[in-house]
Amino acid sequence: MITLENINMTFNPNTPDENKALKNINLKINEGDFITIIGSNGAGKSTLYNVISGTVSPTSGKILYESNKQIKDITNDKEYVRASFIGRIFQNPLLGTAGKMSLEDNMIICSKKGWKGLRISLNNKKRTEFQEKLKLLNMNLETRLHDNVEQFSGGQRQALTLLMSVMSHPALLLLDEHTAALDPENAKIVMELTKKFAKDYNLTVMMITHNIQQAIDYGNRLLMMDNGEILMDLSEKEKKELSMKDIVEKFKMIKKQDFTNDRMILQ
Repeated sequence: MITLENINMTFNPNTPDENKALKNINLKINEGDFITIIGSNGAGKSTLYNVISGTVSPTSGKILYESNKQIKDITNDKEYVRASFIGRIFQNPLLGTAGKMSLEDNMIICSKKGWKGLRISLNNKKRTEFQEKLKLLNMNLETRLHDNVEQFSGGQRQALTLLMSVMSHPALLLLDEHTAALDPENAKIVMELTKKFAKDYNLTVMMITHNIQQAIDYGNRLLMMDNGEILMDLSEKEKKELSMKDIVEKFKMIKKQDFTNDRMILQ
């Protein structure tokens, strides 16, 4: 579906602050993939997302998007163009919703049919449709359509962001440590919703996480990144056969370093 060919990303080139954030990345994201990504801080995970989403343009390489059996080079397409088929959820649960607007109005916007037309056509049928979708969250939000979203908890807002992203039918959904800022109970709820929506809607998902066990338990592929490179790309079968300790040992063998103080392996 999306293919990255020889992607390099260098910040501040030819200066004392030069940073080669991505190095010769080759990656094929298949339709229906659920790819978990782990790596130390500064490994290049967020930069990879920024390149895929169009936040930054790579220094070199190509990004190809296949849709309806047609392949398009999107390397230079801006973020707002790619937003029509790439969704992204960040760690901060406040970023995915408009707090000063009602839940109802947030859901109208995510329907992608134009604010004016939807506002006029909003009726009991549409409200009932929103309520049915909100029931999937099991948070009683279906009774709070007229409440401003800023009144909701972080867990409720992140679950709502996830639901609204699914409603927009993205070709690819990027999850950038989307449960890291939540308490354990809400993080578990959002992860179970993530798993449910990915299966029920046949979503293509990439999920950055610092939790190796979570990376093993979810999805059908696991990428390990370090220093701007993809060190491992494990299939579902391969990763299910490995324990968290096995993966850490593999990482240490490849890099010949001790990662026992890294936050990545402390969860």
